[in-house]
Amino acid sequence: MTSPPTIYDVAGRAGVSISTVSRALNSPGRVSEQTRRKVLAAVDALGFTPKPDAVAKARRGVGRIGVIAPHTSYPSVARRLNGILSAIGPRPLEVVLFDQESAAESASPLLASLPVTGRLDGLIVVSLPLDESVADRLTGLGLPTVLLDVRHPGFDAVHTDDTAGGRLAAGHLLERGHRRFGFLGEAQISDRYVSPSQRRLEGYRVALADAGHPLRDEDVRLVRHRAREALSAAHELLSRPEHPTAVFAADDTLAAGVLRAARDVGLTVPRDVAVVGFDDGELAEVIDLTTIRQPLEESGRAAAERLIQQLDHRTTARDLALELELIVRGTT
Repeated sequence: MTSPPTIYDVAGRAGVSISTVSRALNSPGRVSEQTRRKVLAAVDALGFTPKPDAVAKARRGVGRIGVIAPHTSYPSVARRLNGILSAIGPRPLEVVLFDQESAAESASPLLASLPVTGRLDGLIVVSLPLDESVADRLTGLGLPTVLLDVRHPGFDAVHTDDTAGGRLAAGHLLERGHRRFGFLGEAQISDRYVSPSQRRLEGYRVALADAGHPLRDEDVRLVRHRAREALSAAHELLSRPEHPTAVFAADDTLAAGVLRAARDVGLTVPRDVAVVGFDDGELAEVIDLTTIRQPLEESGRAAAERLIQQLDHRTTARDLALELELIVRGTT
């Protein structure tokens, strides 16, 4: 009785290595079209039976990239995703989205399972920190991974300096003559890392202290990333007799809550209270919000382009820092 053909037989008939056969079947975007056709011809001639989904991917010449992010919670993520998709363009790559609700908590369980359950060729992690155990697993699996809006040693990263953004906001408000300050940010859920909101608060706090106007604990409000909770916290900040005359919010959604609260308690913006946000999405433009602009689409494109480079040829991890910009509008 003849033994069924093996991957070794396919490699011999196609004149390629075993690892090339594996890539052609499981990560077809990582081999040339000519090589993929040779492998598929050998598979068909020998009657080799790999996993059906691997054959289907190989015949389409399609690889698969995972993007894990808090897609449903932050408008900025959608713009980063647009940048990722524009960079991929007509390339033979599928994009699979995985949603993690908040950037303020650990994404370890979902991240830890993705390489197995997602059958991925590459991964982009957006605004979610890596725990050491997950970082070790991704490294051990050899899964090309690019971090976007976060950093971790040994991984490609595209990011901005949140601390510098906080300093930008503080400097602008100080230049406007303000001396009583507030901050509205997202609550830190996990103590395993420092969130973007916390880094923005840190830069803001240090810059104010250096100017002789330390930010008091009672002028800081940290909430879940929910418009209703932001509104309630902003009401608390602005309802006091000695309320802040300037508030920096960790993103534009939270800043919108401050603007609504100011209106509710009878304060005029920017005469009675100035407001600065962070991101500069469509919301900021519509409500005439002064904000710190992140290059969101550009960062998504840069992350995808770097991942494509890593899929083609693995190299040493690189760190790319993009610049922030203060956009002055009517709220200051």
